[in-house]
Amino acid sequence: MSQELLAEPAPIEALRGDPGHPTYTSIEVSKVDFHYGDSHALKNIDFNIPAHAVTAFIGPSGCGKSTLLRCINRMNDEIPGARVTSGRISIDGIDINDRSVDVVKLRRDVGMVFQKSNPFPRSIYENVAYGLRLAGERRKSVLDQAVEEALRSSALWDEVKDRLQESGMGLSGGQQQRLCIARTIAVKPRLILMDEPCSALDPIATAKVEDLIWELRKEFTIVIVTHSMAQASRVSDMTAFFYMGELVEFGDTMQMFNNPSLKKTEDYISGRFG
Repeated sequence: MSQELLAEPAPIEALRGDPGHPTYTSIEVSKVDFHYGDSHALKNIDFNIPAHAVTAFIGPSGCGKSTLLRCINRMNDEIPGARVTSGRISIDGIDINDRSVDVVKLRRDVGMVFQKSNPFPRSIYENVAYGLRLAGERRKSVLDQAVEEALRSSALWDEVKDRLQESGMGLSGGQQQRLCIARTIAVKPRLILMDEPCSALDPIATAKVEDLIWELRKEFTIVIVTHSMAQASRVSDMTAFFYMGELVEFGDTMQMFNNPSLKKTEDYISGRFG
């Protein structure tokens, strides 16, 4: 098996509507069990996350949704005793837990946006350019173009284009989160994982980030963990409902919110528990 996780990306218009294309990035979670030591955190999780769509993970605290999110870029590798004990997680057919997979490249291909914005104590420009510099890019023209493109894609360029050398720490909370998204997409990932990206933001900033998520789905496969039912209904194409380490229901968001298949899903979405 190749050490490369994924091939070089093709133009987005070549991918849309072509699930047979080798870079049509989708995620297959096949009968996955996951343990933290003796604790059985995920139980026989089995579903496919579609390409170029937003998939929301919902469920009460401790249900396994963030655990699964961190499995997709193997962040759980850093936790002693944490491991996939059976099953398989594949990106475009490649088992990400195979020994041949380069974990550094995996994490470059699978970007992560965290609950709390975490800009570096550097300039706005250097925050966005950081990943590219880390990968060895030194050409100023390339960096300049990548920074501008990432800031435009994150709907931040018009707000910061005249202050690129100012500290990213001086931005508002919502701007900082969009800066972190710009930093993530600057290195051209295939997937973007978001763990409660709006939980620390006010409603206005949340709306801007949600609009951004909806636009980014044209270019990226996005998975978002959220406790907000309203947010899941607004930004996602597909929704997966987890409860006590199990996947209860997965399907089209509007279908699930308007006519869920299971009473447990209906009870959670309607606020009867959770």
